Amino acid sequence: MARRLTPLLLLLLAWTASMCSARNRVDLLNVCMDAKHHKTKPGPEDKLHDQCTPWRKNACCSHNTSQELHKDPSLLYNFNLDHCGKIEPACKRHFIQDNCLYECSPNLGPWIQEVNQSWRKERFLDVPLCKEDCQQWWEDCRTSYTCKSNWHKGWDWSSGSNKCPAGATCRTFETYFPTPAALCEGIWSHSYKLSNYSRGSGRCIQMWFDPAQGNPNEEVARFYALAMSAGAMSHGIGLLLLSLLPMLHLWLLS
Repeated sequence: MARRLTPLLLLLLAWTASMCSARNRVDLLNVCMDAKHHKTKPGPEDKLHDQCTPWRKNACCSHNTSQELHKDPSLLYNFNLDHCGKIEPACKRHFIQDNCLYECSPNLGPWIQEVNQSWRKERFLDVPLCKEDCQQWWEDCRTSYTCKSNWHKGWDWSSGSNKCPAGATCRTFETYFPTPAALCEGIWSHSYKLSNYSRGSGRCIQMWFDPAQGNPNEEVARFYALAMSAGAMSHGIGLLLLSLLPMLHLWLLS
């Protein structure tokens, strides 16, 4: 009987060892996306510009990238924030900070997804953005103007920079984004998800933080990476047990 059970035990042990190796999710922590302007690996960048300075100790962006993304339009993507006239300076600050997080943060690994796009191979999806960051973004932009509720696609690029497509009307942000969630989740095709958690909770990504207190997003990334690893392990064990059922059945019949 023991000899008949040995192959099953060996299979279980081999699978467990492989899962422990495969699910050591260091690839979700301290990583850069495979995208247009990102560095291959994060590292110190002492000369990051202005709003991007919180990431200077460990960044996925270079000094040149951080400097260029503060311009409007920026040569990084030729994207013009003022496509419906000048947006309020307070509003623009949020988009600059959004770009700093996108280009510079090494703490978005748990939300990185592969994409088939000409200008990048990866993006982040459903990053849990702290509710205060989303709320303030919406408050500071609600009276500025735009002509679209999804800024990822649908622009007229015939001039080399984004312009409102034919038939689109410039209206206030609040018209196109009636709630903070509509703005944060809709504007970049669900790159962000409005979190119920607050800054400092360790459960949501902060777009704004004081670097003198450290980067709070490191703890957040670790929490979600661990949760993903535990979920994947549980799912894998379930699948293994299902695959072993026929073998166990045959063993019992024998």
